[in-house]
Amino acid sequence: MTKSKSTLAFELRKNRDWTQAESEHVISDLFNLIADALVNGDKVQILGFGSFHVRARNSREGRNPRTNEAILIPAHKLPTFSAGKSLKKAVNK
Repeated sequence: MTKSKSTLAFELRKNRDWTQAESEHVISDLFNLIADALVNGDKVQILGFGSFHVRARNSREGRNPRTNEAILIPAHKLPTFSAGKSLKKAVNK
């Protein structure tokens, strides 16, 4: 089952005395804080959960699957997530 932001907000709301809108704002604010940190080149580490960081990819040559023509894939950055030890253990139970 896929959990959307509103589903997460609903589940968060059950544990707190918040409205659905307040729960969604908290989740949005958290995601925005993580995104802003990554944009600024910072790493976000949440103990017991995992860490978010940015990985740089070099430019490389690729192929257009339709025409098999060589194309240049430009260098870019990607956000990545590494699961923490506690999260890995919880998932593998």
